Amino acid sequence: MAAPAPHVAQRVAAVRRFNRFYTQHLGVLQDGWLDSPFSLSEARVLYEIRERGRATATGIARDLGLDAGYLSRILRRFHKSGLIRKEVSPDDARQSFLSIAARGRKAFDPLERRTERQVGAMLGRLSAPEQDSLVAAMRAVETMIAPQQKAESDITLRQPRPGDLGWVVARHAELYRREYGWADNFEGLCAQIVADFASKFDPKCDRCWIAEMDGRNVGSVFLVKDSEKVARLRLLLVDPAARGRGLGTRLTDECVRFARQSGYRSITLWTHSVLTAARHTYERAGFRLTSSEKRKSFGRAVVSEHWDMTL
Repeated sequence: MAAPAPHVAQRVAAVRRFNRFYTQHLGVLQDGWLDSPFSLSEARVLYEIRERGRATATGIARDLGLDAGYLSRILRRFHKSGLIRKEVSPDDARQSFLSIAARGRKAFDPLERRTERQVGAMLGRLSAPEQDSLVAAMRAVETMIAPQQKAESDITLRQPRPGDLGWVVARHAELYRREYGWADNFEGLCAQIVADFASKFDPKCDRCWIAEMDGRNVGSVFLVKDSEKVARLRLLLVDPAARGRGLGTRLTDECVRFARQSGYRSITLWTHSVLTAARHTYERAGFRLTSSEKRKSFGRAVVSEHWDMTL
């Protein structure tokens, strides 16, 4: 078996290092979860029975990825100890419904309170913005490594909050370097555009939208004054986590709507031929390519394009 590429090996090592840190930090290596009589797996099974109200062994085994025989042994111990109740299904005598008994609730509730205190203490060491960042990062990890596609999360558009403009610059630089190999001077260009927006902002004729999903930023676009009758669309970005959901069209439509509302007669934008997804979005919205030029920018040979729309 061929050895993994160096960058892949480094990522694997980083994930394993985080797993070791997190399991040790939460105390899951101990015999009893949080000094309780339950292992981590047993505590999770009891939690699922309590939360579901009327659970089945098949559903728990499937959702937790547990071996059916191992789960069966846990459930037998729980039932023998009076922690859970079993009720034979009236429709299928081969199936039983599981529910938590009063003794099980009494045993589990202190564990739940200790868990909440432990997590609360961990969050308490962080500032409110740091807590938000941690929760957003956890949501991102959950979304990206989920074994199967979950129901699509809602994407909301909002005005920028403190820190969002810096994110726009950083995310543009990261994605365009990774996907197109564009050099560092592209980040400087983005920073200048954002700085001009912030310093010259007029709510009557300028606007920025940030797209948010599951507490994390996944897109942006700016509409700024180019002249009295012409608006300029800038820095349209759709993060890979939100692609394929029409977000680019939503952001572009917001720009067009605001431009009409603000009395502009047309919208102009500057892009490059390699940005095919953005170009398709602009064309569908009603923009037309008006000029193009081969040049070298951001360390690459590119085709620079100007697109315009009459409102």
